Amino acid sequence: MAEFTGRDLHLVKKALAIAVLVIERQPGPFQSASDQHDMKNLLDDLIESDTELAHYARAAKIAVTGDPD
Repeated sequence: MAEFTGRDLHLVKKALAIAVLVIERQPGPFQSASDQHDMKNLLDDLIESDTELAHYARAAKIAVTGDPD
């Protein structure tokens, strides 16, 4: 498995957070619950604190909706 550090790790965390949010927003049959579940677990493994998780969740929301709040 690849190991990510520094900016690469930041981008992986952000991409996972964005992907989880996008999947969550997909309607019915287009929502892949198993992918979302696996991505959430991987993100949980990479994130070190609730504060960091909140940061990436906010960044994902901004990237997907353009709305910071």
